[in-house]
Amino acid sequence: MKLALFLCTALPVLALGPAIGTQAPDFTLKNLKGAAVRLTDETAKGPVVLVVLRGFPGYQCPLCSRQVKELVDHASAFSTAKARVVMVYPGPADIVKSKGSEFAADKNLPAHFELLLDPDYVFTSLYGLRWDAPKETAYPSTFVLDKTGKVVYAKVSTTHGGRAPAKEILSALAAIQ
Repeated sequence: MKLALFLCTALPVLALGPAIGTQAPDFTLKNLKGAAVRLTDETAKGPVVLVVLRGFPGYQCPLCSRQVKELVDHASAFSTAKARVVMVYPGPADIVKSKGSEFAADKNLPAHFELLLDPDYVFTSLYGLRWDAPKETAYPSTFVLDKTGKVVYAKVSTTHGGRAPAKEILSALAAIQ
């Protein structure tokens, strides 16, 4: 009985990400250069596309690479929408920077794109997106946040596929303009 009471009073964790219409929890993560990036600072500049990648579950995820390529291919449309694209790369603290650098090496990310590192799944767990199974890291997810940080679009996949296509994300951005 005491154990159940303790679990009920623990800090809440979101279930599969923040819901549409809710405020996205603020966070600060470092990018590959070691600079701290805070979500509320990014949303103050305009809408944010928040993409949660799978990180390194023993290999670089080809579907993550394909998704990022599609986003980069639509970079000018995201820029026109005044949107920042913030991608989160989760993993164990001891390898997340090297594997994140390896992932980004061939991506040529535009200036309004940010790749952030999530050491030891702190962000991923906070957002309820930790896919805690063998050879897994995080549920691939995409959220569109308005400039107040409110979620206006959410897509969470409980499989490796089911990623949000760029055109769908851009439609969500257009709806808040």
